Amino acid sequence: MITRNATGVRLAVNRSGVALLTYRTGGQVHHTLAWGAINARTPARGRRQVSFRLDYSGGWGSRHRDIWRGFRNACGPYEGPELEWMAAGCTAPDGSHWVIQKWRRLLPPYGLRPTPTQSSVELHLSHWSGDLPEFVVKVDWVYRRFDHLYGWLRYRGKGVYGFKATRYGSPLDNWGRNVFVDTYNSRYGRGWKRENGFLTHRGSGAFCYGFYPHGSRPIGKGDAYRTSVMGPGVTPILFWTGLAPGPFDSDLDAVANEEQASLFTNDKCRVK
Repeated sequence: MITRNATGVRLAVNRSGVALLTYRTGGQVHHTLAWGAINARTPARGRRQVSFRLDYSGGWGSRHRDIWRGFRNACGPYEGPELEWMAAGCTAPDGSHWVIQKWRRLLPPYGLRPTPTQSSVELHLSHWSGDLPEFVVKVDWVYRRFDHLYGWLRYRGKGVYGFKATRYGSPLDNWGRNVFVDTYNSRYGRGWKRENGFLTHRGSGAFCYGFYPHGSRPIGKGDAYRTSVMGPGVTPILFWTGLAPGPFDSDLDAVANEEQASLFTNDKCRVK
């Protein structure tokens, strides 16, 4: 994340692979330099995930002063895959893609009214080449009557997960990833409302979620669902949207359970 609640976002990248982000926050124009990262590493204990180096002075008063003054954009029109909530994007001469996305990550669960901080819009920068991480979401049922989501987040054929997290499921390292689920036209109200967020599972990168009662809040069953997750490293935010599964179908549920059993062996995502 670069900043919150930014407007007038612009992106430029020079031939040295340094990105210049220009945006307005707090009534002022800001310039931020970002460099030194592309794609991601697969999870490994004792190593750090790739991340940008950032200069929020925009080059002024720093060793990058000359970069800012003589900055020449070499990034052409964006030619990468379609992404949700893009604020800016471009494709560099080396074929790599740079993208800025806006995302409301901090919304509270179960349709609760967000505070100003929770409703803030985050500005995220990504830089990658080649294939995006694999983010798959499917719908079925749990306990024969509640809507259920399951899927996985993988990168280069391996699960995306972290090694440390709080008791509430917030990552404590830059490996872990939360999947966020929104529900559409539910008992929380019209439109999209945040249902919950949860960690991908260690090893497999799998996840699953049931729309059954959670405490005193109403069941968040909706007409449709969407999920979002930050890709590993500096890959982009990924999204999925799909309709609710509808009335319980024992044959379709059996197929889904069989798939989960084969994909998530010894993983708690095996739900009947």
